[in-house]
Amino acid sequence: MNKFLIAAVVGALATSSIVTTNAIAATTTDAKAATAKAQRPAPKKRLIKRKPEAAAAAAAKTDPIPEGATKWSCKEGLAFYMKGDMKRDAIVTVNWAQKDYRLPRQSTTTGADRFHDSASGMDLVVIPTKAMLFSDKDESRLADECVTQEMAAGAPAPTQSEALIKDVK
Repeated sequence: MNKFLIAAVVGALATSSIVTTNAIAATTTDAKAATAKAQRPAPKKRLIKRKPEAAAAAAAKTDPIPEGATKWSCKEGLAFYMKGDMKRDAIVTVNWAQKDYRLPRQSTTTGADRFHDSASGMDLVVIPTKAMLFSDKDESRLADECVTQEMAAGAPAPTQSEALIKDVK
């Protein structure tokens, strides 16, 4: 029985030493990995350097709002500025997204005033209750339900058709 007891104790000691050795090795490996991570330098941030000329060129591309232009406020907080008399001018200037567009008058059969420039693709349609600004380039409506301060107060749009109706009466 003594032999059996001695064999059990030796077996238990051998098993515990293997488990202890594996535990010590695992702890050492985890500690080395954590130390290696801590010693790595942080990744460098990439900086984009812009030339001063590029900023000046971008500023030069923006057109100032023409003096004497009327603000047309649109839904969704959008707005454009228009210079010119829609009742008599053949070309009006529209400032949209900090760029000026010269839009020549187009004849219509509906009575709406339409100003369209095929080169830029800008298209302004004005009816007595509102104006709409379109882009032919991407076939989208840029601004809708645009009105001046006078129109917001109840006056009709200053269109050529409105002037013709007054002349007939």
